[in-house]
Order: sequence, then structure tokens, then C-alpha cells
Amino acid sequence: MTVKEAVVARFGEIFQARHMRPNELANLSGITPSTVYSMLDPRRKEISINVIKKLCDGLEMTLGEFFSVPLFDELEQEIR
Repeated sequence: MTVKEAVVARFGEIFQARHMRPNELANLSGITPSTVYSMLDPRRKEISINVIKKLCDGLEMTLGEFFSVPLFDELEQEIR
């Protein structure tokens, strides 16, 4: 799993836990729904930490809370 896939999976967990849709998160975060849907698109390879921060702000969670889950601890090393 790539970092980007892990980020998308994490937002998916949050959407499910909070019974939220991507449009709602976009509205809470002050970003366009197209930005959120673009982030979720598997064809897009990278995601900006600035976008993640804004989304976390909309969720009223810190970046630490977002990334402090086993999903990110289990990622493979990027440098080979």
C-alpha cells in the first residue's frame, strides 16, 4: 500500500465512522468537493499535505490524530 492509498483509506474510515460524505467534508474544510474527489481518485498518485491539513481542520482533528493509526505504521519503507 502506498502512502496515498493509506491516506485515502484513512479518510474512508473517518467517513464511515462519522456517517459523512466527501461533499460534507469539503464544506466543513472550506475546499471544493472536486478537490476531495480528486484526492480519492486512484489515478491520482500524490496528495498535498496542505489538503490533508485542511481536511483534518474540517474534521476538528490534528494531523497527529489522523496519522496515529496502525495503518501508517505498517507502510513499507519508500527508500530502497
